[in-house]
Amino acid sequence: MIRTLFWASRPVSWINTAFPFAAAVILTGGLPAWLVVLGAVFFLVPYNLAMYGINDVFDYASDLRNPRKGGVEGSVLADPAVRRSVLAWSSLLPVPFAAVLAGWSIARGEWAAVGVLVVSLFAVVAYSWEGLRFKEHPFLDAATSATHFVSPAVYGLVLAGAAFTPALGALLGAFFLWGMASQMFGAVQDVVPDREGGLASVATVLGARPTVWLSAALYAAAGLLMLGTEWPGPLAGLLAVPYLLNVLRFRGVTDATSGEANRGWRLFLPLNYGVGFGVTMLLIGWAFAREGAA
Repeated sequence: MIRTLFWASRPVSWINTAFPFAAAVILTGGLPAWLVVLGAVFFLVPYNLAMYGINDVFDYASDLRNPRKGGVEGSVLADPAVRRSVLAWSSLLPVPFAAVLAGWSIARGEWAAVGVLVVSLFAVVAYSWEGLRFKEHPFLDAATSATHFVSPAVYGLVLAGAAFTPALGALLGAFFLWGMASQMFGAVQDVVPDREGGLASVATVLGARPTVWLSAALYAAAGLLMLGTEWPGPLAGLLAVPYLLNVLRFRGVTDATSGEANRGWRLFLPLNYGVGFGVTMLLIGWAFAREGAA
């Protein structure tokens, strides 16, 4: 079960949610170290287990038809008993972390932070849970997926009492568009198994090729939006280029050949680490520039 939960939580993607939260609270400052560590651990493992574990439980019918499932890209939970256990762990493990984080804010009357945390967790559950299944509502699926990654950063900013400026809004907006573009491109490779499993997505509705082009447009828009951030933030606009080049390799894909986009998705995963390094360097540069100006 530990091995199953580990792979269900998508360890290769843990950093995608923990890093935005940690960067937001550390750069804003003012929070006790234990709270920062607790929040980072929460968004590193329990949050991802909830997000992906619940998804694997309710997507098992489609995953059985999907040749890329069964490893780093997702578990195949064919056994009903295993699905029940994964659902229980995915639902319950985040509770004590979220309770402490929310309790800390409530004790100080900081309800905005509690509200952001609630929205973040609701988006995690609503994306896959039977009866909600936001992932089966085209465009709402991409927006909800983007919320999964942007909301930890927003929560960290609100928790630490950051001042929301137009430049910060541009940064978060760019991050949100990046999240939508990534979800859409990730859905292209699953057009055939999703249709066979009766699942709807932007890719199953628009088709593989239009979805690739829409994803590329959103990546480009995210890069342009970074021009509205504080220096050296505009340099981060260049980090959209690798994603654009990766996606546009599949600009001629059809629904029948949509599985080929998995090659782009496999590159997308390590690409996040390289781009994340670039973002880290820019954040360090921004922090030094702010300190020097002060």
